[in-house]
Amino acid sequence: MGLASRAIDKSIPVGEEPEGVAASPDGRWVYVTSEVKGTVFVLDSKTEKVVSEITVGARPRAAAFLPDTSKAYVTAETGGTVSVVSLPKHAVVKTLKLAEGSADGGAPNIRPMGIVVAPDGKLAYVTTGHGGTVIVIDTTKDEAVASIPVGKRPWGIAITPDGRTLYVANGPSDDVSVVDTASRKETKRIKAGSKPWGVTLVR
Repeated sequence: MGLASRAIDKSIPVGEEPEGVAASPDGRWVYVTSEVKGTVFVLDSKTEKVVSEITVGARPRAAAFLPDTSKAYVTAETGGTVSVVSLPKHAVVKTLKLAEGSADGGAPNIRPMGIVVAPDGKLAYVTTGHGGTVIVIDTTKDEAVASIPVGKRPWGIAITPDGRTLYVANGPSDDVSVVDTASRKETKRIKAGSKPWGVTLVR
């Protein structure tokens, strides 16, 4: 889409029910999750074509890249997983089964939804929907290392540029959780209308 003209320049076919869209920090790749197919379509921003399709967990929701574009992480709601994808081959190198072996004891209602990577790339934070938590992933080991209780059915998540604070949208709670990343604790909740699902930070 041309931002200046506010017009669609080109449409690129991807899988049925595309949900999450994420661009790599270097601007080269765009990942689009397809809920129905359980795959991620990889778009090359230079050619504006689909160059790969990655099979991940069931009902993939979102994707996030490390700052150096060496890896990406893809959440899968019904699969209860986070797929670790190596770039530039776009290959799944590890699957974290959060619903079975997460840091909070493997609660069966964990549904990985939103994801954000810390500015330094050392940690990733995953919202768990009905699980009511944010799971912390150590990206050097690609392992879940902690779980932070937040509001009801957390989905959208954002992190400040200094990496110190998370904001998490809790739909049924009608609020946004504020999380201190150092202590890994929720510090307050901010009422945010009816059923907020997304969070965006504007700098």
